[in-house]
Amino acid sequence: MSDNSTPTPVSLDTVDRVVSAIDDLVNAAIASASTATNGGKAIDDFQVHTERIAYAATEREAAKALATYARRAATAGADEADLYAEEAGLYVGEVASRLFGEVTQARDEYALPEGLLEKTLGSDAILGAIRSLCAEARYRAVGRRVAETRGVNNGWLDEDSVMVRDSVRAFANQEVVHLAEHIHRHDELVPDSLISKMAEMGYFGMSVPEEYGGLGMGNLAMIMTTEELSRASLAAAGSLITRPEILTKALLAGGTEEQKSQWLGRAASGEIMVGISVTEPDVGSDVASVACRAEEAEVGGKKGFVINGAKAWCTFAGRANVLALLARTDPDPKAGARGLSLFIVEKDPFEGHEFVMRQPTGGSMTGKADATPGYRGMHSFTLMFEDYFVPAENLIGADKGRNKGFYLQMGGFAAGRLQTGGRASGLGQAVLEATATYVTDRKQFKRPIIEFQLTQYKLGRMAARLQAARQLTYQAALAMDEDESISLVPAMAKLLACDIAVYASQEGQLLHGGWGYAEEYPISRYVIDAQVLPIFEGVKPILELKVIGRQLLAG
Repeated sequence: MSDNSTPTPVSLDTVDRVVSAIDDLVNAAIASASTATNGGKAIDDFQVHTERIAYAATEREAAKALATYARRAATAGADEADLYAEEAGLYVGEVASRLFGEVTQARDEYALPEGLLEKTLGSDAILGAIRSLCAEARYRAVGRRVAETRGVNNGWLDEDSVMVRDSVRAFANQEVVHLAEHIHRHDELVPDSLISKMAEMGYFGMSVPEEYGGLGMGNLAMIMTTEELSRASLAAAGSLITRPEILTKALLAGGTEEQKSQWLGRAASGEIMVGISVTEPDVGSDVASVACRAEEAEVGGKKGFVINGAKAWCTFAGRANVLALLARTDPDPKAGARGLSLFIVEKDPFEGHEFVMRQPTGGSMTGKADATPGYRGMHSFTLMFEDYFVPAENLIGADKGRNKGFYLQMGGFAAGRLQTGGRASGLGQAVLEATATYVTDRKQFKRPIIEFQLTQYKLGRMAARLQAARQLTYQAALAMDEDESISLVPAMAKLLACDIAVYASQEGQLLHGGWGYAEEYPISRYVIDAQVLPIFEGVKPILELKVIGRQLLAG
């Protein structure tokens, strides 16, 4: 086979037929699993299969999103419409092939209607289409094209979106890239100078409505901003706008008008930095079991609450001016999620890895940063509260918000998961560009290593998967623009994009060879940073079972 063999161009009609077969099979699998789990109530008795269903449904949505994008680009006559069609073909074929193999291997658990597999993915026509879509030469042709452009993402978008993307990219290249490696290696805090510049660009208020001082540009613009900033640095830029977004969503969903007026504009302008304080040392994914308590009290003649207890993994808590803190206001542990409230906790900003915040009335908040191998620049703290006073007006929703914090926080988490899909897509894009550049410039055996078939194949596969992650995340952003209450598609975007970022970073590191393990090249930072993505904003197994699986099987 020639190194430069070119396969027959992908037919989008063929892609659509395979997507339809995937859709039919996944729908039947969901229906069967829903029956077996009593509408999702018995998920814990079927955890392994529920994970399969959740992932199959997620990949189905990504396949649809990428196929739709390729079709729209072709209709619009986009310059690289043929490349998007090839990427769609590769990803759709790969999803179909993987699903066919899994259903075959776990046929008893899937319990599909008799003959359905043979009529859908197992039909001769669809199997032939899968073989054509997944042809080795197709992967390699995409890999060569990606290498020619050094992996740069200039994907087709509407005019307004292109302006947002290119503007943020220029800012990130000028203001962030040169800081990223230093912050990572020295575990330093994001400098205030960068925060100020980001604030001037309006990045903290992308989806805050204009009437509250934001730009009101919606979730898609916010996601593209997150993506481009994360491409430059996950921790030193991309994640900075996630925390205010989570608080923004909670305030818009349940805050009083006074609270919206007081806090949204300040968050949008960058006047205040926000930390999210939910997780506890003994409470991770089981948020309903939060034990940190808020008890009504009058301190210094002012009514409010005193906070006592510990919190963990509170990113940016040192530098933050406010924390969105979830605490138990109903002392009865049996109240579970129904006994939690969400507070805006004010504090002074601190630099460094430790701090103590003492109130004149005697309360205190102590913070110590936990050492991590990556995701540096913001620092994640374990916090201890002792009689820390929060005024009554800082209970989100005031009296109507009492014991409703869990539900407000879950809405914020949906926004955080959407953000994480953008962060993962940005980090993956950085990997693709670094790898495409390296394999083009690096020579071995007297040839640039991009000339080798396996290098081309790996680069093409990486590009197709990253495009799928991006398009699913964009689809989730647009869906949230229509309905801010949704949580399923943002969770899917988070799940898939994070896994693909991890995969891409490790493949990219291998293509760098020995230099992939050296701090001289940023790929080593990308590998370390990627490891956190499937963990925060909903660790992968919980996301699959309790968020995606539960909603799918509930019908």
